[in-house]
Amino acid sequence: MLPTRRTTLKLVAGMAAIALAACAPMDDGDDIVDIAASNDDFSTLVAAVTAADLVDTLKSDGPFTVFAPTNAAFAALPAGTVETLLMPENKDQLIAILTYHVVPGAVTSDQLTGQRLNVATVQGQNVHVDGRNGVTVNKSTVTTADIMATNGVIHVIDKVLLPE
Repeated sequence: MLPTRRTTLKLVAGMAAIALAACAPMDDGDDIVDIAASNDDFSTLVAAVTAADLVDTLKSDGPFTVFAPTNAAFAALPAGTVETLLMPENKDQLIAILTYHVVPGAVTSDQLTGQRLNVATVQGQNVHVDGRNGVTVNKSTVTTADIMATNGVIHVIDKVLLPE
């Protein structure tokens, strides 16, 4: 028996709804930027990422590992440093510093335990990661590890990493 016109239309409409649902973005959680923006301890970092035009990059698929300095870490820099870096004429320097905090791939603390590694950053230089007694990155300490995002992982650090 052949389907009626009404049945065929219902079938096509149902298949279209399934196709649209399959193409719609899934909201499985927050990305790196969303997590940082929702935490007041990262307001300076979020302002810097915004000034450097890196928001779209850090909202992309990644995955990324971000060593995220807190507001206190930025406040520990010499007086006026953050304000100077946020000026439009210093955007390239700001980008270099921020991308020095980002490593390609999603690396969790359990992958670092017991290891000493030199890891290439998105900026191009290496950071020294020591996972033998907690986790340190250069001279900063990871104070909170493994904040999982949809596009990577965040490790909170207590000092701003500065490329040489």
